[in-house]
Amino acid sequence: MTDVSETGTTPPMTAPDPASAPVAEPRWYKRRYRGATPLGWLRRVLLTLLALIAAVWLILFITKGRFLKSTFERVTGSLTNRTVTVRGDFQLYFAPFDIKFLAEGITISNPAWATRPNLFEAKRIDTRIAPLSLIWGRRRMRWLDLTDAAIDLEWNDAHDTNTWTFSEKKGGKRLEFPIIGRATVAGTTLRYLDSRLRLETDLKFQTITSRDAKIADAVHFTGKGTIRQTPFRLSGALMSPNATVARGENKLVMRAFAANNQIDVTGTLPSIAEIEGVPLAVTARGSNVAELLQIIGVVTPDTRNYRLKAQLIKTGIDYAFTGLTGRFGDSDVAGRFTVSQTEPKVYIDATLTTRRLDIIDVAPFIGYNPDIVATKGAIAAAAATGAAPARVMPDAPLNIEAMKAFDADLKWRVGIVRSKNVPISNIALTLKLKDRVLTLSPLTMTMSRGDVAADVKIDTRRRPAHTMYDIRLASTPMGRLLAGFGVAEAGTTGTIKGRVQLVGDGDTIHDSLSSANGRIAFTMPQGTFWTRNVQLAELDIGTFVQKLIQDKLKKPVTINCGAVAFTVRGGVAAADPILIDTEKNVIAGRGGFSFRTEALDLAFRADGKKFSLFSGQSPVGVGGYFSAPRINPISPELLTRAGAGIGLGLVATPIGAVLAFVDIGDAKAAACGPVLAGATAAQQRTTDGKPRKDVGNGKATVGQPEEKKKKFLGIF
Repeated sequence: MTDVSETGTTPPMTAPDPASAPVAEPRWYKRRYRGATPLGWLRRVLLTLLALIAAVWLILFITKGRFLKSTFERVTGSLTNRTVTVRGDFQLYFAPFDIKFLAEGITISNPAWATRPNLFEAKRIDTRIAPLSLIWGRRRMRWLDLTDAAIDLEWNDAHDTNTWTFSEKKGGKRLEFPIIGRATVAGTTLRYLDSRLRLETDLKFQTITSRDAKIADAVHFTGKGTIRQTPFRLSGALMSPNATVARGENKLVMRAFAANNQIDVTGTLPSIAEIEGVPLAVTARGSNVAELLQIIGVVTPDTRNYRLKAQLIKTGIDYAFTGLTGRFGDSDVAGRFTVSQTEPKVYIDATLTTRRLDIIDVAPFIGYNPDIVATKGAIAAAAATGAAPARVMPDAPLNIEAMKAFDADLKWRVGIVRSKNVPISNIALTLKLKDRVLTLSPLTMTMSRGDVAADVKIDTRRRPAHTMYDIRLASTPMGRLLAGFGVAEAGTTGTIKGRVQLVGDGDTIHDSLSSANGRIAFTMPQGTFWTRNVQLAELDIGTFVQKLIQDKLKKPVTINCGAVAFTVRGGVAAADPILIDTEKNVIAGRGGFSFRTEALDLAFRADGKKFSLFSGQSPVGVGGYFSAPRINPISPELLTRAGAGIGLGLVATPIGAVLAFVDIGDAKAAACGPVLAGATAAQQRTTDGKPRKDVGNGKATVGQPEEKKKKFLGIF
């Protein structure tokens, strides 16, 4: 029902407000915005992104991404802190989903301190990269073709950074190898430079091919280089290249040739070019160990052919060779040694043992070439060093310059020395080289059941080298000591002890002894000696024939005391004194020898303490040289006396012929106190305390002994 007012009339109609009336929506607006939801918006964003990606993909595919060359160089250079340059064609695009990358003439620079401009350069790199591997996980290449690549790996002088660490700060990120599905790598070379080792090597790798991320065969390489200016060549292989590429273990086999030596190295590295703390098996062989160690700047005596093996572990600056075993010449060796690349010189620390040492292998320690000693003898070996003919002391100079380059500590023990003449055993050598001063202290050994101790100091800071010798022989049985020289032990109970103290200047053994001053003294306390030895020295023909008839040649003769001593002045040794007091005789000697010329000029005379017929009381001459001594018992005086005997036999009676050989037996016994003390000739006394006049004055009156005039038959 319609409302009606009280008046009964209908109210008037009001027109609508145009501003408040609804506006009709355009059709396009309804299609775009009507019913919009978050899902709809997401769909639109995704479609937009896909459109943009498609556009980028299309642009890159059409242009091959060549316009990105400068961007690639800039971004990659920023990430690696290096300058990256592509000189030739450049492509970077999706093909269709993997990233296609091609660069010709690409280079990655080295740090400014490096000796070569580029860490890496290649004629051509062509590869496809899995794009998602760039975001997470290991980078992966579907395939790689690399042509004529050159890699330069260097350590700086301080050895605290290298070229393959992409940061100027210590601990920067190193280059990591990607996973490669299929590859062909041809013409690759690698240079490695280590300033601390003074090592530079260039390697060339054979062509490498792989499928399914597996390299079909070992990766072989060859190369050459220098280490401490010594050239070498090498060849080898990575026996587990797949693990190497994956930054896993690397089984390495390598053989190198340097300075007539062959060195084989095998081991498993944690990664390529990393040997820190890794045990490596090393075998070396060659003609001379000295040539091998010279490579690292260490000077040692020469050796004969050798073969050594050891385990090498590098720890920082130390290269430790442990479990060392092998042979040199006819001798064995075992132990350990460490080479430390300290600054400013190399340091060697070694402990060695030898069970059997051949005497020929000892020759190099005094300057001989052992091969020449073995084949031609000591005289020829000495001549090879520049010594004069028929000399035995070598003239091989010390390598003074090389001794400046390293310091060393060595302890060496030797069980037995194989020697024909003198039995030597239990050698203990302690050697130290510090700041060009070489000391052998102590050097001890057992010789013929006697102990020898020596201290030798060679100071090469002085020019020429200044050498001090101090050699001490403890009481040693003469029978055993001289057994190799025709003396039997049976019946010989005498002993001998002595000391050699010399100081000289020279860079060779010959030169240092030729200028030496000092004293040499050997003493013999009471003991027995074979009669044959004493009587032959005395030329007491009457006693010798008497014992020969009575068959008592081996009956011992008592030695009361004796001294064989020399005072050395300027390399010339003068008897001071030679005096041996036996039960029946007093033996005195004059003359001396020269270290300069190696000449011997000695005269021995024995005076009897009892009456004897047929006693040739004339000096026994010892002449010649160290290399060829001559013993001449028929001296001119003895010939004169023989002539006198013949004359007496002709003009008198037959018995007169023996009168010239009669010894009246007036020799004065020696006081043994000064003799056993090794005192000089001036300090020697007879048993009644009087100075001796038959031992000279300690000056070299070689070949001219002051003969004591003796009464003829005690009458004239």
